[in-house]
Amino acid sequence: MKISYNWLKQFIKTDWSAEQTGELLTDLGLEVEGIDAFQSVKGGLEGIVVGEVLTCIQHPNADRLKITTVNIGAETPVQIVCGAPNVDAGQKVPVATIGTTLYTETGEAWTIKKGKIRGEESFGMICAEDELGLGKSHDGIMVLDADLKVGTPVADIFDVENDLVFEIGLTPNRSDAMSHYGTARDLRAGLLQKEIHSELITPSVSSFHVNNRSFRIDVDVQNKELAPRYCGVSISGIKVEESPEWLKNRLKAIGLTPKNNVVDATNYVLHDLGQPLHAFDYNKISGQKVIVKTVEAGTKFTTLDGIERTLHEDDLMICDAEKPMCIAGVFGGAQSGVTENTTNIFLESAYFNPVSVRKTAKRYGLNTDASFRFERGIDPNLCEYALKRAALLIVELAGGEISSEIEDSYSNKIEDFQVRLSFDNAKRLIGEEIPKDVIKRILMSLDIKINNVTETGLGLTVPAYRNDVQREADVIEEILRVYGYNNVKTTEKLNASISNSSRFEDHKIQNKIGNQLAAQGFYEIMANSLTSPDYVGLSEQLKAEHNISMLNPLSNDLSVLRQSLLFSGLEAVSHNINRRRPNLKFFEFGKTYHHYNENREEFKHLSLFVTGNKSTETWNSAPLKGDFFYMKGIINTVLERLGLTRFRTSPISNDIFSEGLQLGLGKTKLVEFGLVKSSILKHFDISQEVLFADFNWDAIIDLVKHNKTKYTEIAKHPEVRRDFALLLDDQVSFEEIFTIAKQTEKQLLKDVNLFDVYQGKNLPEGKKSYAVSFILQDEQKTLTDKQIDKIMNKLQSNFESKLGAELR
Repeated sequence: MKISYNWLKQFIKTDWSAEQTGELLTDLGLEVEGIDAFQSVKGGLEGIVVGEVLTCIQHPNADRLKITTVNIGAETPVQIVCGAPNVDAGQKVPVATIGTTLYTETGEAWTIKKGKIRGEESFGMICAEDELGLGKSHDGIMVLDADLKVGTPVADIFDVENDLVFEIGLTPNRSDAMSHYGTARDLRAGLLQKEIHSELITPSVSSFHVNNRSFRIDVDVQNKELAPRYCGVSISGIKVEESPEWLKNRLKAIGLTPKNNVVDATNYVLHDLGQPLHAFDYNKISGQKVIVKTVEAGTKFTTLDGIERTLHEDDLMICDAEKPMCIAGVFGGAQSGVTENTTNIFLESAYFNPVSVRKTAKRYGLNTDASFRFERGIDPNLCEYALKRAALLIVELAGGEISSEIEDSYSNKIEDFQVRLSFDNAKRLIGEEIPKDVIKRILMSLDIKINNVTETGLGLTVPAYRNDVQREADVIEEILRVYGYNNVKTTEKLNASISNSSRFEDHKIQNKIGNQLAAQGFYEIMANSLTSPDYVGLSEQLKAEHNISMLNPLSNDLSVLRQSLLFSGLEAVSHNINRRRPNLKFFEFGKTYHHYNENREEFKHLSLFVTGNKSTETWNSAPLKGDFFYMKGIINTVLERLGLTRFRTSPISNDIFSEGLQLGLGKTKLVEFGLVKSSILKHFDISQEVLFADFNWDAIIDLVKHNKTKYTEIAKHPEVRRDFALLLDDQVSFEEIFTIAKQTEKQLLKDVNLFDVYQGKNLPEGKKSYAVSFILQDEQKTLTDKQIDKIMNKLQSNFESKLGAELR
């Protein structure tokens, strides 16, 4: 939000510097993010002086140029080459001296330098209107009043406004401060706390009176819930033209482009008082009737930007007897707006339901100055005053007469808030006892009425425009921000309690695994839980009826809560690949959300994504691609770090994978992983393979809490390794070998490992060769050859009988 300091000082007189004022506003909660200088004429006409043309002769080397000598108030006249057709001796002209900076229409700066033009020296520039920013004419140089004194700065002649503009980062709850008046109201409270008494000056509307009643408009508010208050008045005989300079400068200072005197007046009052207004062309209102209502879904309506929109059944519209004219509180219509031919207007000032305006604005992706204020809640009691203020301003700028009584529909008055403040609670929350008279003074400076006073507290009435102050805690916050957070002393003694927390807290385990994955080259991502409803169509496992939809979505692409971490992760993968980062390893801790049997449930997950090369390319090694077994190894390290080792492997039934596996303990599914289907990757414009793992984090946390870690001494006796080269059928898996080996020797067999696989030449068809190592160890004594041979013979016999294996 931009606030002009000159404009602000119309409401409150202060001689403080802009820097001091900005610091106080920030202390009050209106954080000033920056202060920018504004000049109605860019450059402020600095370096431009009044000069008198003494002589003017034809340039010897150019037909369209002339050589002049100009008195600019210096000791000697200067020579200036000029190409304007109207330059002549005896004229008083604006001269840009050497070193002066001028600006083009696009704002580009250029500096006047000494130079030669077609062989003749030139020491400055005689300027036209557009070159100075004082107009648009470039027909010739600007000729000034002959009575002006030579050498006078041109900035002293023309009304150049210099202003300082505050950029305020307004928090959404402070709807009361969305104007110069609201900001001045806060500034007054802050100055009063510093013992500086400043009066808040409000524009008078006492001169408002009805001239005639010949342009009456009937107002019919059919939906009073969405439009609690609606005011309007007619003005006839106006002339739509360009606004005066003072008004254009006010609007330009805060970044608005002036349109015409009527529209500019409504925009001025909007930013002046915080009350949005809208002017309708009276002659375009069918039946001289305004109806505030919702219309049928599917109704077509063209807004001021020329876009035809299809209306929703919940959109509140301002209509005439035949058609919609305006989306209430959001955007005007193309057919009813003020044009240069408008002579009569109907001026609207209203209070619309904030929730309704916000939903409508988001539905169409519109964010206007009006909707910005309506959706946060404006002052319902300001409508009539702001209407009179705007009507008087329009009559002043555009002429005309007030031609109807004010129509004011306000049947259900929005009441002020009643709040009880306890002095003890204020002391407890603030951490310091503020004197009672200071509390009263602060509340009164904020227009909060004190109804009754007791030893223990105050009975208060909070004005309706402070819709963020409805509880005792809100009132205490108001007291504290005006009193000053920096004025609350820090105690010398700080008390803190130490809580007993389990080492199995979710965040602790997350940190442990997160650090491990980061050490393995993974980067953590944090995706939005809101996603597109279309993603459920990419997998039969997901159902549209299980989506949890937002009542007020930010956009259609962010309208439901995600049912899977896969798609938001693929968005991140696609984003990086499109920026030439094809080698990625991501992990995310996040939740999924589901609507099951009328219940809403959420589940915690850990997801991993691997694509491209698993390591950086170097001069002495070829890049290695991240494959299925690399992902399995990462998953094993995660589970082992958590103490989960003896899990089972089973085929996967999830249709998001072209191939994959599932790991579990008992009936508990721990993780699904595999290669994502190319059809899903194509949806995200990904052409390379992506590996995805989905950990059931809730189940893992539960298992970890009940998993007991066993400690054993390091064995004193050596372990022994023996190897088998087994000829097996293709369908035999290593898991079967592992299981049979463990069943054969439960005590002395410590580990079984597959270290080589061979298929192809010199092997029978349908066969493969596994090289398997067996680690044997007795923790009480050294194993003998006889014991070892006995175990190995038994293993061989079981492999032959159960798997049809042969020793090679």
